[in-house]
Amino acid sequence: MKERKVWISLAVGAGALALLAGAVLPIEKLLKQDAQPSAGLGSLEPFHSKPNTIGAPSKLVSPLVMQSPKQRAQTLEAAVEKLNPSLERNRARYMLASDLVVQGQGEKALEPLKDLEKDYTVLAPQILLKRAQAYEAAGKPKETIAAWQELIKQYPKDPAAAEVLFFLGKDNPKYWDQALDKFPSHPRSLEIAKTRFKKNQKQLPVLLTLAKYGVDSEGYTDVLDTLTSRFAPQLKPEDWDAIAFGYWENQVYDKAAIAYSRAPQTARSVYRSGRGLHLTGKPGGEQRYQQVVQQFPQSDEAGLALMRLGSLAESPQTAIAYYDQVAQNFPSRAAEALLEKSKKLDTLKSAKTAAMMRQLLLTQYANSDAAAEMRWMYAQDRAKAGDIKLAKEWAAPILVNSPKSEIAPQAGFWVGKWSQRLGQEREAKQAFERVLKERPESYYAWRSASMLGWNVGDFSTVRSLNPQVQKPATRPVLPAGSDAMKELYQIGQDRDAWAHWQVEYRDRTDPTVAEQFTDGIMRLGVGDNLDGIYMVSSLSDREKPEDKEQYQQLAQQPAYWQALYPFPFVQEIETWSQQRQLNPMLVTALIRQESRFEPKIKSSVGAAGLMQVMPETASFIASNIKLKQYKLDDPQDNINLGTWYLDHTHQEYANNSMLAVASYNAGPGAVAEWVSKSKTQDSDEFVEQIPYDETKGYVKSVLGNYWNYMRLYNPELSQRITQMS
Repeated sequence: MKERKVWISLAVGAGALALLAGAVLPIEKLLKQDAQPSAGLGSLEPFHSKPNTIGAPSKLVSPLVMQSPKQRAQTLEAAVEKLNPSLERNRARYMLASDLVVQGQGEKALEPLKDLEKDYTVLAPQILLKRAQAYEAAGKPKETIAAWQELIKQYPKDPAAAEVLFFLGKDNPKYWDQALDKFPSHPRSLEIAKTRFKKNQKQLPVLLTLAKYGVDSEGYTDVLDTLTSRFAPQLKPEDWDAIAFGYWENQVYDKAAIAYSRAPQTARSVYRSGRGLHLTGKPGGEQRYQQVVQQFPQSDEAGLALMRLGSLAESPQTAIAYYDQVAQNFPSRAAEALLEKSKKLDTLKSAKTAAMMRQLLLTQYANSDAAAEMRWMYAQDRAKAGDIKLAKEWAAPILVNSPKSEIAPQAGFWVGKWSQRLGQEREAKQAFERVLKERPESYYAWRSASMLGWNVGDFSTVRSLNPQVQKPATRPVLPAGSDAMKELYQIGQDRDAWAHWQVEYRDRTDPTVAEQFTDGIMRLGVGDNLDGIYMVSSLSDREKPEDKEQYQQLAQQPAYWQALYPFPFVQEIETWSQQRQLNPMLVTALIRQESRFEPKIKSSVGAAGLMQVMPETASFIASNIKLKQYKLDDPQDNINLGTWYLDHTHQEYANNSMLAVASYNAGPGAVAEWVSKSKTQDSDEFVEQIPYDETKGYVKSVLGNYWNYMRLYNPELSQRITQMS
């Protein structure tokens, strides 16, 4: 088999350490670099700090975070021995000690920890805790307990104290009481609460702790059900608010609606009560929407409630009345209301008035998403009728006027395709370039780049590419949280950083943009990839002007996009991509879409693991590759099986990745039928005509993911897009 080059390396900025996995630079070179300014560290504007300061990237440690303890041991030991007293040396001492503790070398870990708290004050409580762990690993129980007692005496309010209270509480329950009282959101406190819940489900304080802080934990909705069924008369309105939020976050909308009706009555709680009933088909949703409008007439939720009422109205006239209220009182939703009003007028055969509404929409709200939607609707109708010249005329203003709309990149790309068919090559080139400039993250940016002849692969060539990839050598600067938490994150102590963040993260129901982004990064650090990616991606849904502005600033930074497209399970993906001769970026892209990199996730139909392999499919594959034992929740086994099947679907369709990916989702029978019935030879048209909306979206998402991994981590492509933007 032809050997493929390793596709992952570390990207380094000027003055940063060029450390590949397992490579160690001489400490003398580190000493020289330590005196030089560091640049190109990818700090997160406007949330940034000077490199080599507390909570900011480190020239020494940041590249080492990506290595295993064995790989980085020599460099850390040399830094501890030869570097002058400095933040870098303190970081190296802590990191080395932590690695030694994990390896069970407690006695050896005590040396780099000696008096470290005096120099590295930001992590003084953590250093005392680490020393206790070292004593424990060294088999010194008396010294361990003494270190614990010293920590809770000196730093009783620090999150590190919760760890001590947890261990002391195993012999004395009063310490567990203290942990629940002082640190209810700490992971150790939740562990205590779960233990007590299993023993006795009638403890109201324990249930409330789990309800408020265990939203993402396994069996969470069972806790809420127990709480609401046994203790409803004793619950306060603020308790119901926490319960409602928990149900809502877990998509149990009918129970969330009931809980929100008992929570403090705000615009959001009343709206969500109505929306929960609406989503689950329960009666009462309209009355709740009406209540929002009556009690909170100036709120954003009132405008949204009126739009919902318009969609639920039995008569077009009633719906129009609601849309008129929106247009008059909620300028941010006026365009959407006009579009919906025009549709209702069409049902009333009021063509002239409907046309007036559409003209008003195009003139007064030309830059709105609603205007873009209407233009695209007309463009598609004209294209289906064969009039691509008029279709292009309708679509052309969309990317110019409404570049942030969901439709914009699709419209811009098809303006380019239609221009080509009209023989307007110059206009086609301009259209494709505009898509790349305005919406570089979109699937249609990839298609545009391909049409421009960029070396990014086409439907039939993606599989065979093996692009160079460079990952950033540093971590982003976190925009929220304490210095201690930020410092722990920068030196790779992700579990400890997460514990700190859980204590510090106050308003979980209404976080700031900075807090939500930080929460997403923290989740990714501890392997909660599903929720981590969600927390980062959902920032784009913010509607308040100040939030939108902060999001736009954040989205200018590479760190935001790198959080959306992370690289877990690199080794397993590389191994099996080489084995199957598959583009590893395509495999990564498919895994991101299938499972968000959650190895133990299962779908409602039984698909399991990173590549969501069905059990019967796994059995079929295993028999073909002579694999006698496997576990679908094991990353190695799952990627082995999944890449075999992805290779198989490619072989079925002459290595056409679009058809192979479609087959991976919908099955070979469905795709074969679509191909046989298709009347077009154009692959882009074929994608748009896929009859299963799920599969159409899946194909665009997977190949869009592939493109984003390329544009973010391929140095040549990244630079090219940056220059274009």
